[in-house]
Amino acid sequence: MGLVNHIVVTHFILLGIPDANGLQTILFITFLAFYLCTLLGNLLIFSAILADPCLHTPMYIFLCNLSVLDIGFSSISTPKMLTNLWFQSRVISLGGCMSQVFFYHFLGSTECLLYTVMAYDRYVAICHPLRYQLIMNRKMCTLLAAGTWITSFFHSTILTSLTFTLPYCGFNVVDYFFCDIFPVVKLACADTYVIETVTLTNTRVVPITCFHLILVSYIRIMFSVLKMNSSEGRRKAASISLIYTQPHLSKVLVTAVQIFGNVVTPMLNPAIYTVRNKEVKAALRKLRGGEFSQGEGDGHWCYPRVSSGEKVKGILLGLRQGSWVMLGFR
Repeated sequence: MGLVNHIVVTHFILLGIPDANGLQTILFITFLAFYLCTLLGNLLIFSAILADPCLHTPMYIFLCNLSVLDIGFSSISTPKMLTNLWFQSRVISLGGCMSQVFFYHFLGSTECLLYTVMAYDRYVAICHPLRYQLIMNRKMCTLLAAGTWITSFFHSTILTSLTFTLPYCGFNVVDYFFCDIFPVVKLACADTYVIETVTLTNTRVVPITCFHLILVSYIRIMFSVLKMNSSEGRRKAASISLIYTQPHLSKVLVTAVQIFGNVVTPMLNPAIYTVRNKEVKAALRKLRGGEFSQGEGDGHWCYPRVSSGEKVKGILLGLRQGSWVMLGFR
């Protein structure tokens, strides 16, 4: 026992996906395809928005940030998970484990806050259209985007510091497919009450606060939509039904939900936000042809014309994506 207490952990062993024996090849091919689609889709959206001056508006700048987040978030655990599946290499260094914990909570918190900022942007655009250009100017857009990153950086730094200042004295098998706070602190040979309390508080307060802010903004938006003369807008608004629940799940189901959030959602976001967006599709065509016009704007933003029907579609897509906030940042 004394010998174990003097062994300092320098690496961890990830047990991987539960009940995956015999499915490694299928899972490897599936996750690799998802990952490549995530990289390709988000890089295309990112490049198209940056290259087209007419998309240099708050909504699309926030989408640019979302694309960066999705690329980063999917890269936290997917490459290591693919390595584990193909090479059966389950060892991860202490530094690698710290990086996974830090970036998981950093990017997850940033995305949660970014969804809230995007909801606010849609609220101003729909409910205060005449003041939109004044409120969502370049300074405000930069401040909101930067604020999500800076706030999340400090949030994640605190959680990661508390996690890895604990002593780890020997047992180093993480019962999960990537390093997260709770699977890791189970291995600590010290009292984990503080880190568990702080983590539970932070990872509940941030999503719940974001959820309520998003909910309030979309309630206000829906009142505006219901006042529209468009029958299509009223019909779509009436058909909205969201379920914000997080039941007690089995370990296998929790892992499946987590993998979906880490691997599949970043791949779907480009399609969810842009597949029916005329401006982005036009920018992608221009990107392929290498031709971009300067567009018409106020010298700061180039404001594209958006129909009421397209605004309604954007609202509904935003609501659908916002439901991930209640799944522990995703």
